[in-house]
This record gives sequence, structure tokens and C-alpha cells, in this order.
Amino acid sequence: MCASSYKIQFSLVVAMKFLSVFTKAPSHKKFSFTPRYFDDQEEERKEREERIRRELEREEGKEVKVDPAYRTRIVGSFRTTKKTITPRVDPSVNILRLIILLVLVIFIIAYIQFGNNVVYGLVVIVPLYLYVRLRNAKRG
Repeated sequence: MCASSYKIQFSLVVAMKFLSVFTKAPSHKKFSFTPRYFDDQEEERKEREERIRRELEREEGKEVKVDPAYRTRIVGSFRTTKKTITPRVDPSVNILRLIILLVLVIFIIAYIQFGNNVVYGLVVIVPLYLYVRLRNAKRG
């Protein structure tokens, strides 16, 4: 190797060091993880044993304080069961949604074709429709 290549390498190293003054080199991240052993079957077994023990004490006549976690578990089970039951939807609601969607699509198409005149017509027609509808509802 000749002296000129050493000068070029030296100048590159100096340039890189100079640039590193302005930028921060990322350091490695230290990560410490202490694994914990958890046996969910053992936990369920302990809960079951404790629940059976309380029930036996209750049957013997001993006064046992009710665990608040037991109450929340009961309430939670009712909530989860309620969520799994699918609510019945009235078919007329779906028909009403379809009609509303159809009216909106027709309104948008008419607005594109005719402009603001459609909006003015809607301002006149909607109150008239609501008046007739409410008047018929009061009679019936």
C-alpha cells in the first residue's frame, strides 16, 4: 500500500469522527426479563377449593363473609351471557333503513343534476310531510 491510500483512509476516519460529534450513535438496549411461572390450572383448582370450603362452612351454619370477587364473577357471567344472545331485529327497521338510504341516494343524484333547486324543494316537502304525519298520528 502506498502512502496516499493511508492518507485517504486517515482523512475518511477523521471526517467520520468529525461527523459523529454532531450525531449521537445509538447504544444497545439492555433488556432484563425475569420469567415468572404461572399455572392457570393450579390457580383454578385453588379457587374451586376455596369456593367449596366456603359453601361447606355456609351449610354448617357458620357465618361466612361473601367474597366481593365472587359477586363480580356472577355479575360478569350474566353480562357475558347477555352479549352472546343475539338481539332480535324487527324487519320493519331494516325496511326503514333501506328507504332512508334510497331517499338519500335519490337526493344526491337530483342535487347533482338540478343543483340548489332540489334543496329548496326538500325544505318545502319535509315540513309538509312531517305536518301530515303528525296530524294523522294525533287522530289515530
